[in-house]
Amino acid sequence: MIDYHKTYRSLEKALESIEEKGERSSTLAGILEAIVAGPGESLGITGGRLYAADPDRAHYRLEHTVGRSGRARPGFTVSTDYRPIQRLLQEGFLLMEEDDPDFDASIEGRVGARRFAAITVGKDGRHFIAFTLGEPIDPVRAVYLLGTIRHVINLRLTQEHLLHDLAEARQIQLSLLPEGPPDFFNFDIAARSVPADDVGGDLFDYPLQTPKNLGVVIADSCGHGLPAALMARDVITGLRVALDVQYRLTTAVERVNRVVAKSALASRFISLFYAEFEPSGNLVYCNAGHPPGLLWRAGRITRLKRGGMVLGPNPRARYERGFEKFPPGSTLLLYTDGITEAVSPAGKFFGAGRLERLLRETRHLPAETIVERVFAAVDQWSPTPRADDQTVFVIRRP
Repeated sequence: MIDYHKTYRSLEKALESIEEKGERSSTLAGILEAIVAGPGESLGITGGRLYAADPDRAHYRLEHTVGRSGRARPGFTVSTDYRPIQRLLQEGFLLMEEDDPDFDASIEGRVGARRFAAITVGKDGRHFIAFTLGEPIDPVRAVYLLGTIRHVINLRLTQEHLLHDLAEARQIQLSLLPEGPPDFFNFDIAARSVPADDVGGDLFDYPLQTPKNLGVVIADSCGHGLPAALMARDVITGLRVALDVQYRLTTAVERVNRVVAKSALASRFISLFYAEFEPSGNLVYCNAGHPPGLLWRAGRITRLKRGGMVLGPNPRARYERGFEKFPPGSTLLLYTDGITEAVSPAGKFFGAGRLERLLRETRHLPAETIVERVFAAVDQWSPTPRADDQTVFVIRRP
């Protein structure tokens, strides 16, 4: 009896080195070659062919061959009316010997097959793969083999589709991050966000830029990965829209909170810190459940906590503004909890106290250098892979 698990593992191993080629046909051609050259011999496979449907689905066109494939070359077509193809499309797999009444020697002779097995791949029926079999095969064993091969290939295609979607989501997220800091009088600004996964739930932005005001925001969606990234994206976009219609700071935050509360899962929330600067040095802010901003000014650090709860749990939550002075020589350090909650090998958090000491030591340096120093210190403290997204945002007034 066939060892299903051993066959599955051998097929998975054969496909490990196959990379997505961009085009589905190119990826499938690589998969076909890997199967025939790898576990194919032990499975009784001597050759293989990849077919793709024409746009009108009237024919299937041979696109790639491996091993024994007779005289047929890419471009050879088989009508969809051919009975074995109809059976294949109905069942998803097919095993055929030359004594089968539907077997057409004039067609199969072109591809050098006296017996073959075929499977559809993907969910749209646009491609199928046919394997030339060297020896007669037990039907029960054939069903196991074909089902296993088809499952592994479809699983790989699904995985690549998800990775493609994830890559697109990453591009969308990166497009939301500013290309560089704005030019606002002599303010020195730098920020960096590093996701724990391919995409993350941290974002920063400059949603308000006028000659008289500069708005900066940092946000952290609970969790990480694609769901967190999509929520952070929606919040940043919503804040931009709210500020665009000239809502007051707290009104804009409350409006975004109502949107999050209505659209998000009950278990999801997002913290946000939004601040507006004036050239005169006035600073107004709202902290919606975010780690407090660290404001270095006149020899001491003030933690900016005023605001309200995180966005999402309570659609009727109210928020208040905080006011501070931001005179020359001041530095504001914003961050997400992925920084302070980075864990050392001994199981200890990096902590807000350590971050404050670092700010005292680096406050006179350029904003970009401060950001680099924070990430370097956190990476040294927690050398293991990131467990959470990490973002640092620095605004200085030299």
